[in-house]
Amino acid sequence: MEQQVLQLLAATLESAPETRTNAERHLEQLYTNDAFPISLISIASHNSVEPPLRQAALLVLKTFVLRTWSQSLEEFQQGVTITDATKDQVRQSLLALATSGDQERKVISASSYVVSKIASVDFPEQWPSLLPTLLQLIPRSHDNQLHGVLVVLGNLVEDGFDEEQFGKSAVELVKCIYDIATDEGKKLTSRALAISIFRACFDTMELMYQTDKASVRQFMQEASDAWTPFFVSVLKIPLPRIPTDEQEDEAGPGSWRGIVALKTQVVKALDKIHRLFPHLLSQHTLSLFSTVWQSLQAHVGPYVTLYVTDNQQGRLEDADRLPYTLDFLVIEELDYLQTLFGSVTVKRELDAQLAPDKISNGALEGTWIAQIMAILVGYSQITQEDEGLWNFDVNVFLSEETSETANYSPRNASTGLVQKLTKWPVLESLLGYTKTTFEGAPSSNARAKEAALFVLKQILDELDSCSAEVNPNLARAYLEYIGLAMRDDDEFLRARGYILAARLTTISSAGLLDVVPEYAQQALNIIDQDDSDVVKISCIRSLQEYLKTLPSSRAREFQVQTVAAISNFLSSQDLSELKESEDLLDTLVETLRDAIMADPSLCLEHPALDVLFTMASYGASSFQTTMLVNEAFESITSSMAAKGPDAYSQLCAKVLPTLTGALDVGDMTSENALSDMAVSLLSSLAEHGLKPLPQNFVATVMPKLYRLLFSSNDFSLNQSATVTIRHLLSRDADQVFSWQDPATGKGGLEIVLLIIDRLLGPDVDDASAAEVGGLAVELVEKAGADRLGPYLMQLLRIVAVRLSTAEHASFIQNLVLVFARLAITNAKEVLDFLAQVQVEGGAGGTGLEVVLRKWLEHSVHFSGYDAIRQNIIALTNIYKLHDERLANIQVQGDLMVDNSSRIKTRSQSKRTPDRYSIIPVPLKLTKVLISELTNPLTPSTPGLMQNKLSGDSDDEDGEWEDEPNIIDLGNPTTTAELMAYADEAKWNVHQVDDDTQSYLIDFFKQASSEPDFETLYHGLTDEEREKLHSMDNKQPAQ
Repeated sequence: MEQQVLQLLAATLESAPETRTNAERHLEQLYTNDAFPISLISIASHNSVEPPLRQAALLVLKTFVLRTWSQSLEEFQQGVTITDATKDQVRQSLLALATSGDQERKVISASSYVVSKIASVDFPEQWPSLLPTLLQLIPRSHDNQLHGVLVVLGNLVEDGFDEEQFGKSAVELVKCIYDIATDEGKKLTSRALAISIFRACFDTMELMYQTDKASVRQFMQEASDAWTPFFVSVLKIPLPRIPTDEQEDEAGPGSWRGIVALKTQVVKALDKIHRLFPHLLSQHTLSLFSTVWQSLQAHVGPYVTLYVTDNQQGRLEDADRLPYTLDFLVIEELDYLQTLFGSVTVKRELDAQLAPDKISNGALEGTWIAQIMAILVGYSQITQEDEGLWNFDVNVFLSEETSETANYSPRNASTGLVQKLTKWPVLESLLGYTKTTFEGAPSSNARAKEAALFVLKQILDELDSCSAEVNPNLARAYLEYIGLAMRDDDEFLRARGYILAARLTTISSAGLLDVVPEYAQQALNIIDQDDSDVVKISCIRSLQEYLKTLPSSRAREFQVQTVAAISNFLSSQDLSELKESEDLLDTLVETLRDAIMADPSLCLEHPALDVLFTMASYGASSFQTTMLVNEAFESITSSMAAKGPDAYSQLCAKVLPTLTGALDVGDMTSENALSDMAVSLLSSLAEHGLKPLPQNFVATVMPKLYRLLFSSNDFSLNQSATVTIRHLLSRDADQVFSWQDPATGKGGLEIVLLIIDRLLGPDVDDASAAEVGGLAVELVEKAGADRLGPYLMQLLRIVAVRLSTAEHASFIQNLVLVFARLAITNAKEVLDFLAQVQVEGGAGGTGLEVVLRKWLEHSVHFSGYDAIRQNIIALTNIYKLHDERLANIQVQGDLMVDNSSRIKTRSQSKRTPDRYSIIPVPLKLTKVLISELTNPLTPSTPGLMQNKLSGDSDDEDGEWEDEPNIIDLGNPTTTAELMAYADEAKWNVHQVDDDTQSYLIDFFKQASSEPDFETLYHGLTDEEREKLHSMDNKQPAQ
C-alpha cells in the first residue's frame, strides 16, 4: 500500500489543479483502510524518501487524525472509525518518529504536532505512557533525539495538558527541563527549547492559580528561585564576535545563533513571569534591571553594525519557532525593560540617582537618563531594510510612522519605553545628546540625527497626551536642530524635520504658536518643490497639525493651497496603485478633511469635493478610507445645511451628478465597493438634509436605489441603500409619495413597499436586510394607516414571518422594534393582530407566539439608548394589559448551569448545547424588565493580565505600582490580547439611561402592589428578587 500512497502524495505536489484534486480525493477514500495511517508514518520515517514527500505524508496524516480520531476534535467528521489496535500502533510509531533524532527538522515538527493533537484527546486515559516516556528519554537522548523529544513535550505542554494533568506532573516536568536548560554540554538551541517549555508552563499555572493560589504560589516561588540565577547568568553572557555569512549557521557551544536564541528565550520567560506573577521576582528586580540595561548597552554596537550599517536580514526564526536574530533579542529586552520600569523599587532607585546631591552642577551627562537616551536613539535608527522598503513604497513609510504596522521592530519598541520616562527630565537630557549628534558627529551620520528627532517626537507625543508642559527655551533650542534637518540632503532626515516641526510648534506650552503660519507655508511650498515622495507626504501629514492649531480665520487662508497641493500630488502618482496604498490615501483624505473643515462652505468654490471623490473612488474597498471620506462629507453636509436651504441646494446640485454617476459606474463594472461608497455619501446627504428636500432630489436618487436593492446581493450596499431611503422618508415623505418611477409607472409608496417586501423575503439574508425594520417603521409612521390601507396588515404579517427565521441579533432587534414602536401607543391592537397571523415552518405557530419568543429571548441584547427605551416602554405596556393569551405561551427561561468546572470547547458546545428552563411569557417578561434594572454602565475593561494580577491581593510587598488605566497599543502582547476581544459577544453595549431607569422603578413599584405579581415573584431567582428589593437605592439622582 505504501507505493500507492507514495504515488498519490507525489500527485498532490503537482502544479496541475486537476491532478492534485484527484489525488486528494483518492487519499480520502483510503481513510477506511486501517493500513493507511501506518503507511503514511512509514513513508515519513524513510530517509530515502524526498523531504517534501515526507512532509506531505505528515500533512495528510494530520488531516486524517483531525477528521477521524475523536469527536472531541473540532474538525471531526462522522463516517470513519479507527480500531483501538490501529490507534495504538499509530501512537507508538508516530512518537518514535517524532523522537527519533531525524535530521529533517520539519519532519520532526510536523510529527510532533500530530502527536500533540492525539495527546490532547488521548492523554492520559488512552495514552498513559506518553509523558513518562518523554521524561525518561530526555536524560539519555543524544542531541538530535533530544530535540525531537523537546518539541513533542513543548507541544504537549501548550496543547495537550489540562490543569489537573499538569498539576500531577509539574514538579518532575519542570525539574527535567531545568536540567536540560542549565546543562552547558547540550546544544544551545535545545537549551533554548527547554526554556521555551518552561515559559509555556505559566499559561497553565495561571489557570491553576485561580483555584489553588497557595499551592501554585509556593511551587512557582520555588521554581523561580531555582531558575532566576541561571537566567541572570545567561543574560550576562557576552555576544560572540559577529559571524561572517559562512559562520552564521555554524553550531557549537559559543555560536552566535545559539547564544542569541538562548538569551531571547530567557528574556521572554522573565517578561512572562513579571506580567503574570510579578511578586515572584521582587527580590531580584534591581539585579535584573541592571543586567538587562547593561545588555542593551552592549548590543547597540552590534545592532547598528548588522542592520543600520549593513543590510543583514532580521526577524528570523528556526523551524521550531525559536527567534535567533539580534533584532528579536533587542525587542524582547526593550519590552522587558519597559515592564521593569513599572517597579516601585526601580523607580525609587532611579529617582535617588537623579537627586540634586548626586548630580554635579545639575548636569545630566553621564547619568542613567543620558544613557537611556543613547540606547533609545541607537535602536531607533532607520535600518537598511526599512530604507529600501520606504524608498520603494511610501505607503510602508506611512504605516510605520502611524504605528499601524505589523512589523514590530526595535524602533517601535523604543517608542513604548519612551512612554515610561516622561516623569524624568528626558527633554533636557535628549537636548544634550541631540546637540552632540548634530554638532559633533560626522555630517554624514544622518541616521543618528533622524533617530534623535524621532525619539523627541515620541516624547512630545507622550507629554502632550498627559497635558504636560514643554519649556519654551528647550522648544526653541530644539527648533534650531529641526531647521537643520529640514535643509539636510538626506530625505528621511528632511522628512523627520518637517514632521517634528509641526509637532513642536503646535504645542501651546512650547510658546511657538507665532511661527505656525510660517512653518505651514514652508510645508506647502516643499510639497511642490521636493523630489522625494517621503518628504512630500510628510509635509502633507504635517499640515493636519497646523490646520487644527491655526485660528479658523488663518486656516481658511491655507485651504485653497492645501487642496491644490494634494491635487498636484495625486496627479504625480500612478492612480492605479492607489487602491493598494491605504495608508497613503488615508493621510491624503485626513489632510483634505482638515483643510475643508477650516470653512466647509468654501468647498463649493474650489475642487475640494472633486479631489475628495477621486480619492473615495480609489479607496472604496478600504474600510478606513471609506470612514474618513464619510466623516469629511458628513461635516460638509451638516455645515452647508446649517447655512440654510440655498446653500444646501447648491451642495446637492454639485454632488448629486457625481454620486449618481458613481452608482452607474459601479453598476456597469460590478464594483460593489464603489457603489457602497456612493450610497453611503448619498445617505449622509439625505440624513442632514433640510425639510423639504430640494426639488427632484427623490426623483434623482430613488431610481438608482430601487435598481440596486433589486439587483445586488452585497449586504453592506443593501444596508446603506435601505438607510438612505429611510432618511428620504424622514426628511420629505411627501416628495417620496408624490414621485412616480418613469420606468415602471409605480408611485413612491408602492416602490417602498416592494423594496420592503423583497428585503423581508426568503432570498435575502439577515445581513442584507438588517435595516429593513427601521424603514418599515418610518413608512408606517409617515404614511399612516389611512394611506397604507390593507397594506399595513400585510406589511406587519411579512415582518412577523421573517422574524421567525431571523438569526442575527441586530436584524432581530430591527424587526422587533417594528412591533415595539406600535406597541408604545397601541399595544392591544398589536397583540390582537399577531394572534390572527399564522406562521408556517418549524418555529411556526401564531404570530403572537413567534414574535414574543424572539422578542423576549433577545431583548437583553438590544443596543442603543433609543432602542432600549422604546423596547422597555413597549414591554411594560404589554405587561399592563394582563392579556390571558400570554400565560399560555411558553418561552425560553433561565440557563440551566452545568456544575462542571471543565472549560467547554466549541466542539463540546455543539454536542452538548446550553439548556434553558421553559416558562410562561408573563414571567419571562418580568425577568427581562428586572434585568434592565442592573444598569450596566461600567462594562468590563479588556483584561490585560498584567494589570489584573499586579493588583492581586497576594502581592503584599506592593512592588508594582498601579499604572493609569491606559492601554499601550504599541506593545504586541497588548495588541494580541485586544484582538482576542474582537468578538462582539465580549463587549457589553447594552446600556440603559437614567430616565428609563426611573420609569422602570416606578413601573415595578406600581406592579408589585397588584395581586398577580405575587405569583410571578415566586418564579424569580434570588438575584432578581434582590434587585427588586434594592430599587430605592437604584433611583438615579435628579
